[in-house]
Amino acid sequence: MTAIGAQAQRLLAHRRPQKSFFETLIRSLIILCVAIAVVLSSISVCDGHWLFARGQLFGLWHFCTVSNGSVLKCVTDFSLAKVEGLSVGVIPIRSMVSFAVVVAIFGLELLMVSQVCEDANARRKWSMGSVLILGSFLLSAAGVLSFSILVKDHLTFTGFTLTYWCEFIAAFLFFLNGISGLHINSLTHPRNRVGKI
Repeated sequence: MTAIGAQAQRLLAHRRPQKSFFETLIRSLIILCVAIAVVLSSISVCDGHWLFARGQLFGLWHFCTVSNGSVLKCVTDFSLAKVEGLSVGVIPIRSMVSFAVVVAIFGLELLMVSQVCEDANARRKWSMGSVLILGSFLLSAAGVLSFSILVKDHLTFTGFTLTYWCEFIAAFLFFLNGISGLHINSLTHPRNRVGKI
């Protein structure tokens, strides 16, 4: 075999297998859904008003009361809410949900980079991005659950605001897309294809 033939065989051996249309579509949909979840979670954290009950609006950043029919009076002193543990408990909650957004942004970036720059580390970047998205799910879910436990005496199903549901849906999307990202990566791994042949 000539030197040129040997080099050509080496190049063909190291070339990544072409991705199918279906795989590209699924990875693109995962990236799109993660981006939607990041936007929903960001809106929820920035607004921060999560529960309206008995003329009071409980949030991550403010506690508000409705007076004179429609005037909203907001304060940052959560001790005025007279809910045990709220003034201390809201600090780790807003830290968790804020950090969840940051982690999700880094995860989304890794997912996109793995698709744009298809190098030898693309699958590793995709896996790391999916793990970060799962980390965002854990942080978001912990924040949502902790907030619900703190204000359990004021909970009503209709009292949850739209921004609370945004965070809830974002956490759900983080979970689905993190698991899906890891699963599609394991299904399309080259070693699996070699094993099946």
